[in-house]
Amino acid sequence: QVQLVESGGGSVQAGGSLRLSCAASGRAISMYTMGWFRQAPGKEREFVAAISRSGGNTNYTDSVKGRFTISRDNVKNTVYLQLNSLKPEDTAVYYCAVVFGGVAGNTYRYWGQGTQVTVSS
Repeated sequence: QVQLVESGGGSVQAGGSLRLSCAASGRAISMYTMGWFRQAPGKEREFVAAISRSGGNTNYTDSVKGRFTISRDNVKNTVYLQLNSLKPEDTAVYYCAVVFGGVAGNTYRYWGQGTQVTVSS
């Protein structure tokens, strides 16, 4: 019922930055914990970051801690992922989704179409 559309991806060199956006429609995202995920070529989709309904709690996978920041604007019905100090291993399609079970939850639904992030060395 909630529809998500990711944008903001692109090609950058190592050390660069990007800001990804996840625009929601159909329902207010204020009722959901939201998360960002990524899938690199030949790899399984993996969890990147999550943020609680009010934004008070966040969770990050170890490989992005200190470099990526998840945030949300419930008025704009949008979730963001700021990617700094990008590394080639960050190259992937990045997806937004609803997370069930809080910021440490492991059930994800209502995926967006994804946005490509490519980091060259």
